[in-house]
Amino acid sequence: MSFHLAQVNIAVAKYGEDDERFSEFVGNLDRINALADSAQGFVWRYISDDNDAEARAAFGNDKLLFNMSLWSSLEDLKYYVYQSDHVNILRQRADWFIPQGSPSMVLWWQREGQIPTVAEAKHRLDCLTEAGPTEEAFTFRSTYDMPMKS
Repeated sequence: MSFHLAQVNIAVAKYGEDDERFSEFVGNLDRINALADSAQGFVWRYISDDNDAEARAAFGNDKLLFNMSLWSSLEDLKYYVYQSDHVNILRQRADWFIPQGSPSMVLWWQREGQIPTVAEAKHRLDCLTEAGPTEEAFTFRSTYDMPMKS
């Protein structure tokens, strides 16, 4: 059985979507999402029909921004995050988002053909917060190899 790398990141906005101080981030969302969608190794991206209401309810924060995707490999995701134009947005995150007291990004291996849920994403972030990096929930700094079997 094969696996994809799942990634989730959450952020809490400093400003409302219509605030001028947030306009550069909001104005780049479609471009950065399209960059991901066309990146090598990209498999799938969570798209919310309700402006992330499910994620905001799960995490208990109305200003939460939620991103979840699947990738063919850790290397492909790392390239997108740190080598593509995405890195320019990443470098400015402190301008737009409130620093979190707990992990805001988590990775895990997801069985190919299974789409992760918002509830699973929250569970994985909770696991990382409570136990640190493990095979169940890890980070770019502490990775785990793809499982060899189910």
